[in-house]
Amino acid sequence: MTDRRTIIRSVGAYLPAQVMTNDDLSKIVDTTDEWIQQRTGIKQRHIAAEGENTSDLAAAAARKAMENAGITIADIDLIIVATTTPDMTFPATAAVVQQKLGMHHGAAFDIQAVCSGFVYAVATADSYLKNGLGKRALVIGAETASRLLDWTDRTTCVLFGDGAGAVVMEMGKPGEDRGVLATALRSDGQHWNKLYVDGGVSSTRTVGHVRMEGKEVFKHAVGMITDVVYKVLDDTGNTIADLDWFVPHQANKRIIDGAGVKLGLPPEKVVVTVDRHANTSAASVPLALNTAVADGRIKRGDLVMIEAMGGGFTWGASLIRW
Repeated sequence: MTDRRTIIRSVGAYLPAQVMTNDDLSKIVDTTDEWIQQRTGIKQRHIAAEGENTSDLAAAAARKAMENAGITIADIDLIIVATTTPDMTFPATAAVVQQKLGMHHGAAFDIQAVCSGFVYAVATADSYLKNGLGKRALVIGAETASRLLDWTDRTTCVLFGDGAGAVVMEMGKPGEDRGVLATALRSDGQHWNKLYVDGGVSSTRTVGHVRMEGKEVFKHAVGMITDVVYKVLDDTGNTIADLDWFVPHQANKRIIDGAGVKLGLPPEKVVVTVDRHANTSAASVPLALNTAVADGRIKRGDLVMIEAMGGGFTWGASLIRW
């Protein structure tokens, strides 16, 4: 075992220029701003432009993360892209991002764990780097979720938006008291049909649309979130009171609030961006991280919990000393 941890050196983000408000949505589907805000806390979302692909969003976020770290693509050994909306069936979107960044070395691959994808990707990069397979990784969550939506279904089309967030992860110095402290990952495939896309290469040969049993997802979400949060706290000997920041998946304000109440977390310790970004699936957590780092809330030495739950069901949490 090494006494070195993987640290998050920097964050970066990208949001498409087009903003769709709830009032904009009310012109294309039977809904209202009040209805959406009461049920989700969402006020607006960003929508990728025609011809703007997931890899474009991912590459833009990656460039910003590298700029913030003061490094270039030559310093990266690994690219992991967490996404549910790849550019193509293959190659991996990460390989396309690699090409767009001008990287001709190392490795690049995708992770598909839906909204939990970024947490899964952080855990994967952590293991990869700790095992000496590289020194530095770009870990990206990127989605063009708007392209999976049925714009006549007001129960789903109001929930999602597009965007990308990225972090640079690298090996810290021996004995350095920061970095990824512990991670817990879970999945339970018996719940697959509660949140899914009704299309696929093998099954229907179509892209399909998001389908969701909202009440069922909500019923499971809070318990699953608290399960992994307590697991990583127990593994590290920490308590809820030790947390400086809780950065959850931004699916729904009611789920975020419910988890906060069950965990006993003061609202001022919870980072919320769902009102501006909506649910950006695997991009949600890194986008929220970037927001809180950029505005000065998350600082060096802070104890930060990231958490997500998504279709599958998948869920996970990671405790990070910033």
